[in-house]
Amino acid sequence: MPPLNKLAPSRSLARLRIALTVFFALDGFLFAGWVVRIPAIKEQTGASAGDLGLALLGVSAGAVVTMTLTGRLCGRFGSRPLTVAAAVLLSLGIALPAQTHSPLSLGLVLLVFGAAYGGINVAMNSAAVDLVVALRRPVMPGFHAAFSLGGMIGAGLGGLLATGLSPASHLLVLTVTGLVVTAAAGPVLLRAPSPPVDGGTGRAAAREGHGGERTARPGGGREDDRAGLSGRTRRLVVVFGVIALCTAYGEGALADWGALHLEQDLGAHPGVAAAGYSLFALAMTAGRLSGTTMLERLGQTRTLVAGGATAAAGMLLGSLAPTVWLALLGFAVTGLGLANIFPVAVARAGALAGPRGVATASTLGYGGMLLGPPVIGFLADWFSLPVALTTVAALAAVAAVIGYTARGTADGGTADGGTAEARAGGRRAPAGATRDERCRAEPR
Repeated sequence: MPPLNKLAPSRSLARLRIALTVFFALDGFLFAGWVVRIPAIKEQTGASAGDLGLALLGVSAGAVVTMTLTGRLCGRFGSRPLTVAAAVLLSLGIALPAQTHSPLSLGLVLLVFGAAYGGINVAMNSAAVDLVVALRRPVMPGFHAAFSLGGMIGAGLGGLLATGLSPASHLLVLTVTGLVVTAAAGPVLLRAPSPPVDGGTGRAAAREGHGGERTARPGGGREDDRAGLSGRTRRLVVVFGVIALCTAYGEGALADWGALHLEQDLGAHPGVAAAGYSLFALAMTAGRLSGTTMLERLGQTRTLVAGGATAAAGMLLGSLAPTVWLALLGFAVTGLGLANIFPVAVARAGALAGPRGVATASTLGYGGMLLGPPVIGFLADWFSLPVALTTVAALAAVAAVIGYTARGTADGGTADGGTAEARAGGRRAPAGATRDERCRAEPR
């Protein structure tokens, strides 16, 4: 029978994991609920396509600015309190677009919405990185699977409610739902003790070779030594951010152009074309649900390389296939390939540099999602849409290559002098284990 003093921390971590999963799902649910009402909001505000595009930049601008700042705030106040605060702001902010009647006012309120969206993404990913280290299991894909599932539910429910509820009523329902969920899960997130890391000794005893310590604060905050991050660590964080960018580029491109490719280039029925992105999202969700098992069996480097190669092959099929059904198969394979690359990249950046690493990788990844649709549009004008979509395959292959070249940081040691398995949830071989046992225990 396990000692009681060991059972209590495990139960606390389990509750913390559940609460954090709820916030990931809530984030996806609320964002998808807003997205399905964009056409109605466009009509309500009388915005042209160009006006709407400019207004939607408010989401991007607010998110990017907040992502940049949230990493510092997490280090000072803790990632979990900021997760709860951002969830409240996101829930309140989602009701604002339905109260606007001009493109200018829509753009202004979307700044608030985007700020909350960017803040919660950095804060909850930072909290997830800490929990991954404490659990010593690579469970980050599970959190992102919850985000995907929340998005699918939000989009599906939003589509059903769109016929019977006005945008104002629908978004108000989302506000109430968000506040209720936050009120239920927030206290669990705030009251749970800080996850023990490396046996309770802190995330890194020797920060950047300067001997400084990062001591835990109540609520997940930390005190960093003034030496800060070394140039090598910053470069490594950017490397993993670029991996996130390469894969998020594909998500953005398929969301905006996948259905058009199926309908325009392959003659698919509008309903079948619309199902293309749903199939991609479903495959990505399934891939993330199995991501922890994959990481435990293959390790981070093999997961990154295999995922990038799979996505590249799938997108080549999806963009160049001569029939609709082969293209749909390609979309599904692409979703499976991309599923776990972004979570692994963000987790590695967070393991190397804490909340600031998460903020950098998330900002680059979000930039890739924003970059994809316009780049695809320009390339489609210059060449053709199928050719433009092959850039998704090219960047997925680039992510695989970068993941392989960064295998030293994804596997063995880190710039902080710690081990990656301690930071990314890898398994530690027991003392006295044989060489073969140690090799099997180390993440690959």
